[in-house]
Amino acid sequence: MKNKLLVFIAAAIFSAAAYAQQVPDTAFAPAIPNPMYKTGRGPIVLLDEAHFNFHTADGRYLPFAALLRRDGYDVKASKSKFSKTSLKGGKILVIANALAERNKTDWTLPTPTAFSADEVDAVTDWVKRGGSLMIIVDHMPFPGAAENLAKAFGLTFSNGYAINPNARGPMVFKLADLSLRPHAILNGRNDSEKIDSVATFTGSAFQAAGDVQPLFILGNSVVSAITTTAGEITKDTPQIPVGGWYQGAVMRFGKGRVAVFGEAAMFSAQLAGPNRGLMGMNAPVASQNPQFLLNVMHWLSGKLEG
Repeated sequence: MKNKLLVFIAAAIFSAAAYAQQVPDTAFAPAIPNPMYKTGRGPIVLLDEAHFNFHTADGRYLPFAALLRRDGYDVKASKSKFSKTSLKGGKILVIANALAERNKTDWTLPTPTAFSADEVDAVTDWVKRGGSLMIIVDHMPFPGAAENLAKAFGLTFSNGYAINPNARGPMVFKLADLSLRPHAILNGRNDSEKIDSVATFTGSAFQAAGDVQPLFILGNSVVSAITTTAGEITKDTPQIPVGGWYQGAVMRFGKGRVAVFGEAAMFSAQLAGPNRGLMGMNAPVASQNPQFLLNVMHWLSGKLEG
């Protein structure tokens, strides 16, 4: 398996370098024939920007925020630590790639939590009372930063890189082989919104306890490369098998809903690296990702059941 990992090393290192050079694709605007809400009349979506987040509404997640706004959601940057007051009024909280201050520019171990115990309590209480949470945790160092929040929802992330040594490029989850699992989210509101494949770009793997509904199941050959420094993956990098683990799942939590994903670029639209390669929703392999994102939001909004 370590020899096979070598096949992926060049691509993984390129991805790490490109990650630092990502800029949002501001021209990306896929059609939304039937927006869920009138402009600005939908639920308030709080996008966390209080935890040194790598993805923000006016930065690498600008295409994410723009797509949601075109579907009618009222997307607001959440710049305060989580509390009953800061979460009041929000219907959906999106936490994408939060970091502790120690890892803001230093992506090496250790990767301490980004959230205080009081913040974790505030978020879990808010979801139990009917809020909806979307938590997105990419490859190392992000799983370490989200550890205590994830644990509160029965989630355990591997703080590494989810890699398929037998393939290059994005992982594609397909309904045809059940790596993409059936759910109301895949059905959408009508046939035009149906999803049968979703692409992800490396990311992390997680397990979940309790009554969870898996969406993305990692293949038997996938491993988590446990590196001490982001992007530094060699044939000697320790790895653990994560076949059967998840990279996407949803659950009910009290009166609320939770959607969990182990990869962030799948919901971005980036121009990456010196050649400005397409990565995320704008990549041809990810042509269904934008509708998938909207369907996830519709489920979090209570417009889709299941």
